[in-house]
Amino acid sequence: MRKKTLLTIFMMVLFYLVIGALLFRVLEEPYESQQHMDVYIKKSYFLLNHSCGSHQRVGIQGVGSGVDPVSVSTNFSTRWDLASAFFFSGTIITTIGFGNISPKTDGGRLFCIFYALIGIPMFGILLAGVGDHLGTGLRKGIGKIEAIFLKWHVSPTVVRVISAVLFILIGCLLFVALPTVIFQKVEEWTFLEAVYFVIITLTTVGFGDYVAGGTGNDNESHWYKPLVWFWILLGLAYFASILTMIGNWLRVLSKKTRAEVSIILWKVICLCVQFILYNWYHVKLILLNSGEMNEKDCSLDKDTDCTKPLDYFGENLAFIDESSDALSDHPDEVLVNSHKRRKQKRVRLIQRQQEPNGDISHGWGSLNRNRDKGENP
Repeated sequence: MRKKTLLTIFMMVLFYLVIGALLFRVLEEPYESQQHMDVYIKKSYFLLNHSCGSHQRVGIQGVGSGVDPVSVSTNFSTRWDLASAFFFSGTIITTIGFGNISPKTDGGRLFCIFYALIGIPMFGILLAGVGDHLGTGLRKGIGKIEAIFLKWHVSPTVVRVISAVLFILIGCLLFVALPTVIFQKVEEWTFLEAVYFVIITLTTVGFGDYVAGGTGNDNESHWYKPLVWFWILLGLAYFASILTMIGNWLRVLSKKTRAEVSIILWKVICLCVQFILYNWYHVKLILLNSGEMNEKDCSLDKDTDCTKPLDYFGENLAFIDESSDALSDHPDEVLVNSHKRRKQKRVRLIQRQQEPNGDISHGWGSLNRNRDKGENP
């Protein structure tokens, strides 16, 4: 894929994400605000009748009962701001789907269906192009390292193994190790939690128990969440190139395996044939020595030409020519001889039938004389 084509597809996907973020925000934010207001009114009415409680205490009890903590929080902040909606749109087309937020309205759900059906193929094309260019760039860098090893007269097989290991290590350093450290600092996660989030995200499993930007500062999320999505794009492209490389290795190995298996089978067949011929030869010698078979029965006839194929009826019949629909000028000898014999039999049969009525020679002679004179018989 050319760079201009890839850039065009990237801009189309980016525009598609922005449009999706705006529409999801328009469809879901009013409903979310209304739901939060209804919950707040019900809590306030409950506390008026039960003065022993407070908003914070009721919220804690609600979270313990499985209520969404955002809906019962006192300080309301929408989860459908532009950055969060952009990140949500990105999780749809990447098929990760963390599930920390989801559309609640009928319009939002219906729009999400068509948005996913169109966006997922678009992202697949973008992912293939980015993975191709990313793999090409890494291979060029590794190719320079391979040239150094080849100058040192290292085995080409060893060089290929080293290049594959370097390709994997460099990718893991850029798309796994470095993001792990960043998420550990920004999200205040442990190292294991950060590694867990990175691997679960890049494998598109996306449980949603850990989501980048879910616990961060709201002021930072406007730039932080879009950057996380771009990291997801590059990370998925790298993983796709890794899977492509593994597939190529398996394809080469399968070809070599098939070739080796075919050679082994051919050797086995040859050994079996040799074994059969060897045993047949020894059996023939035993029969000759025992007198149960004479030498003439065990050998081929001297007059038999083993190089000449067997004659069979219709062997010399030619195919009909497609242009003239004419048969070949070399008919089968068997057919010609049989035709002559049938003709001779018919002649003899006619002669026998005419013998009682007189000599047929006179008839034939008069017929010939009339024909010479030009008269009708």
